[in-house]
Amino acid sequence: MATGGNAIRGTRVGAGPMGEQDHGYHADRVAVSYWDALGNETVRYFAAGIPDEEIPETIDSPHSGLPAGRDKDNPPQLAKAEPYKTHLAYVKERRTEEEADALLDDALKSLRERRGL
Repeated sequence: MATGGNAIRGTRVGAGPMGEQDHGYHADRVAVSYWDALGNETVRYFAAGIPDEEIPETIDSPHSGLPAGRDKDNPPQLAKAEPYKTHLAYVKERRTEEEADALLDDALKSLRERRGL
């Protein structure tokens, strides 16, 4: 079997001329650089006509996961993580000991009434 010069082998049907450079209209855009605390730079692109107040001041760096800001010399620092709190810890922040005792007494009283004790 002789190999022929089949020009369309390996191309999609309707792909257009090979090596076509212009694939449509490219919108104008603005590159904005962000830096994290480790010095990693991340570039994000935004439409050229977007107002400055719509461009975020900080993003999450894909390199480190740290917050990244637009000021290279003063990148945002990681916010201090609060320790895990239990449900009881949150309740104790909202209630005094006296309120907790009163609520417990009311709950026990209604439980005893339902059980007939």
